[in-house]
Amino acid sequence: MPEGSELRVYTDGGARGNPGPAAIGIVVCDASDQVLREHSEYIGEGTNNEAEYRAVIGALEVVRSFSPSEILFVSDSELLVRQLNGLYRVRNPRIAELFDEVKRKARGFRKVSFTHRPRLTGHLERADALVNEALDGAGF
Repeated sequence: MPEGSELRVYTDGGARGNPGPAAIGIVVCDASDQVLREHSEYIGEGTNNEAEYRAVIGALEVVRSFSPSEILFVSDSELLVRQLNGLYRVRNPRIAELFDEVKRKARGFRKVSFTHRPRLTGHLERADALVNEALDGAGF
């Protein structure tokens, strides 16, 4: 992938129980939506919303090696997308910390944007499967 290119990053986070054991799933694609990398990880205890944020934070670390200039994040979490786009206020103190971490890490790229898509469409379906694989692998 040429340095400075656009990436599309599909993220999902989930918890079994809310809060409960949580995991993240990340699918990194090029601008033509071809998969470049997948990542899944058990992240310990958390809520669904915390896991959604942790997936974006994890993805910002994963994509660093690609040196993209632009990143389009795609998530099925309407709350996450609306908060990161400034349409909803962040009221939960723990989410506020994660929100700030996303914004800090995103400053390392020329452009980072967030869009919402329905659950289990396209590469979001694979991101969801990665969450479940991580949870299953961790014994949950």
